[in-house]
Amino acid sequence: MSDLPRKAVTRTAKLAALPLGFAGRATWGLGKRIGGRSAEVVARELQQRTAEQLFKVLGELKGGAMKFGQALSVFESALPEEIAGPYRAALTRLQDAAPPMPTRTVHTVLTERLGEDWRELFLNFEDKPSAAASIGQVHRAVWHDGREVAVKVQYPGAGEALLSDLTQLSRFAKLLGPLIPGMDIKPLITELRDRVSEELDYGLEAAAQREHAEEFADDPDVLVPDVVHQSDQVLVTEWIDGIPLAEVIADGTEEQRDRAGQLLARFLFSGPARTGLLHADPHPGNFRLLPDDQEGWRLGVLDFGTVDRLPGGLPITIGECLRMTLDGEAEAVYEMLRAEGFVKEEIELEPDAVLEYLLPIIEPAEVEAFTFTRGWMRAQAARIADMRSPAHQLGKQLNLPPSYLLIHRVTLSTIGVLCQLNATVRLRDELESWLPGFLPEEVPETE
Repeated sequence: MSDLPRKAVTRTAKLAALPLGFAGRATWGLGKRIGGRSAEVVARELQQRTAEQLFKVLGELKGGAMKFGQALSVFESALPEEIAGPYRAALTRLQDAAPPMPTRTVHTVLTERLGEDWRELFLNFEDKPSAAASIGQVHRAVWHDGREVAVKVQYPGAGEALLSDLTQLSRFAKLLGPLIPGMDIKPLITELRDRVSEELDYGLEAAAQREHAEEFADDPDVLVPDVVHQSDQVLVTEWIDGIPLAEVIADGTEEQRDRAGQLLARFLFSGPARTGLLHADPHPGNFRLLPDDQEGWRLGVLDFGTVDRLPGGLPITIGECLRMTLDGEAEAVYEMLRAEGFVKEEIELEPDAVLEYLLPIIEPAEVEAFTFTRGWMRAQAARIADMRSPAHQLGKQLNLPPSYLLIHRVTLSTIGVLCQLNATVRLRDELESWLPGFLPEEVPETE
């Protein structure tokens, strides 16, 4: 028996309450619509109530609603500050916490998947979960060989709940959209749906985590805990301590923020180059900042349930297009975007206008070090969201090919986290080191 609220009518009613609640409170707030750009749009008290409802409903439902909340939370940097403030605390809580399932359910799953004598596998097992998220929760334990481990137990009925929630949320996409100006919510929900089956498969997750753990085993900057044991609905990995990135965002020092930001960017670009896999769930709950004797801090990376398989690393066209954009090669950039499907055959655009559209977005790659801020993120979102702006009109005519969808979301999500960190990052260093095509190929000298 699942402890997720599984009945379709119950889940649908709870989810339906979100947009209805938003609309009702917007009317109550002097008719101002949620997501407006003016500081007078909605009173802080109204926003606080909405944020609390958002967390309560998404957190209780877990499943796809919780997953959507986690994905949405990394984009809070794009919200106007007068709205972002009240939302920030509630959305950040979604990244690391959710109401736990009862102990009896946990024990039932462990008995079914590890056997009647499952307790003999552990020297100690903590019934109280240390973390709970969208499709499972994590318990701290000690493996029979003395290693501290994290035991991830999947919620019974998680797959059904994920699909049901995301189907329902897609119907509300237009109403939820104003939460993040300049972002189309529906493709995000569609892409989350497409990844459901992979994330539910702990065998795939274990394989991806093992590959990363092996590749980063001696890395001075990044730590990936190894897999200890895996079965259906149960995944046991090495335990790592450290400061959750959400805490660094809330209270971290400038040194911690900058170091976390640098390592996050390094992992984003080096991971595909080194493993052929892209960690595709970059919300703060999946990262830890670990003290290190040599460099000061290392980045601990968790949760490999969602990955993009890129055997050759990130596509070389990304690096080449970025380099040519920085060099002002408008015609070459336009032709490459057209060849890759970013501009459909029936669409004609001005190459110089496309370059103007791209340059502000890639500003962090132009300089040696760039400080990512919420203000910068909001400016980008507002530029693209303003229906009167040339950027908005041009953006509507661009296309995102399916093969780039996950890469695009991961990149945007990572930038969102960097802005939450307010981190100063030498992004260009990481691009030069890890992004294929970013540096021009050296032509060998002829004798």
